[in-house]
Amino acid sequence: MTRSILALCSAALAAALPATGRAQSQASPADRTLARDIFRELIEINTTDSLGNTPRAARAMARRLLTAGFPAADVQVLIGPDAKHGNLVAGYRSTPGSPGGRPIIVFAHLDVVPARRSDWSVDPFTFLEKDGYFYGRGTTDDKVGDAVLVANFIRLKRAGFTPARDLILVLTGDEETAGSCIQWLVTKHRDLIDGAFALNTDAGGGVLRDGRRVMFAVQASEKVYATYVLEATDKGGHSSLPRPADNPLYRLAPVLERLAQYQFPVKLNEVSRAFFEQSAAIDTGRLAEDMRGVLKDPPDSGAVARLAAVPFYNSKLRTTCVATMLEAGHAENALPQSARATVNCRILPGEPASEVEATLRRLAGDDRITLRTLYAPIPSPPSPLTPAIMAPLERLVAEQFPKVPIVPIMEAGATDGLFLRNAGIPTYGVSAVFEEQNDVRAHGRDERIGVQSFYDALEFWYRMMRAFAGG
Repeated sequence: MTRSILALCSAALAAALPATGRAQSQASPADRTLARDIFRELIEINTTDSLGNTPRAARAMARRLLTAGFPAADVQVLIGPDAKHGNLVAGYRSTPGSPGGRPIIVFAHLDVVPARRSDWSVDPFTFLEKDGYFYGRGTTDDKVGDAVLVANFIRLKRAGFTPARDLILVLTGDEETAGSCIQWLVTKHRDLIDGAFALNTDAGGGVLRDGRRVMFAVQASEKVYATYVLEATDKGGHSSLPRPADNPLYRLAPVLERLAQYQFPVKLNEVSRAFFEQSAAIDTGRLAEDMRGVLKDPPDSGAVARLAAVPFYNSKLRTTCVATMLEAGHAENALPQSARATVNCRILPGEPASEVEATLRRLAGDDRITLRTLYAPIPSPPSPLTPAIMAPLERLVAEQFPKVPIVPIMEAGATDGLFLRNAGIPTYGVSAVFEEQNDVRAHGRDERIGVQSFYDALEFWYRMMRAFAGG
């Protein structure tokens, strides 16, 4: 990030205190009802990958657009890279010959991670409004994005909006597993999704603390996703004749304990450094001091320890690896023949994956434990925070969320934006959904989104697409 860009971003921090008032939506009651109905329809289609329902969801959204008057030639449901994955690509066309520039890609994903009814206090695949929240699997990750994009395409159409450049809506069917759909679209249908840049509903967004808006994050880079398997094996035998030294479970257990205690070194990049610099200008007291402390060379150890205790900040400081799944044994009365631990890593951009693997091997500390790669990491270059991107966003945020500063952010999770960046399409996460910093429920129990947050994001994306598309 250049000094001029930092200065541009810093201009958004003129107000040190967050706004507490609610942003006022200009959407009509009919617009809000449409968006809610689309949201409900999507939540109640169980698009967990194993069920293969993303083609159904893609067709449902295509019907919405066709009914609204979009030409059939501009609304395509693409099944691929296999029969169980469905994607939607829809164009909002400019006037032929318009000088507005290359298209803008706006995208979300249709698939969701699994959710068991027994784990939730409500049915995860029944849309529920309760106590100021919408509940359901995908409410934040990322059917909110699907609903916002489809509803706003229809709202723009109803308003008679003619963009100066094409808007290309892309809904993918496999973001939560292998990202195979966006890779397939990039390689096999690049002509349909090629653009000057892309806006991602599945990253960035607003940060709440105790209901107060404290920042509007724009994601310009993301960590690299990688998954490994640690495995110990043995010949097994009868459980009445235990051999503790050979038991794969016992051999793996101390490795997991060492992994739990290990912290990768602090490494800041241009985006994460800008995040802490600008966040320090927003916050006060010990938190602000700690943010300045991690920027020192070397970082202040006390500041690092205090920030690392908060997952939100720890994810910005370092690579993380965590055990997510265990599998062992084959019978309750038999010695286990194998024990496997799945370890998911989120690697800092630019950090060699070989160093992470070497760390995991060192933590294993047992040549009888094997390490294999389940999902190989793919590098993700950062997207430049240019004035052409940041200036419109600053204006839009100031209008809808007064005194809330914009802060560049490195996403801890992985998104389809990874593959667009690698294809040469700069990508920016601008979900516009405000969530409590310490109550992020994506992938977890009782996933939910604030009703007002949903409608605020709906309005922001409407204004943002108009601003960037011109016309």
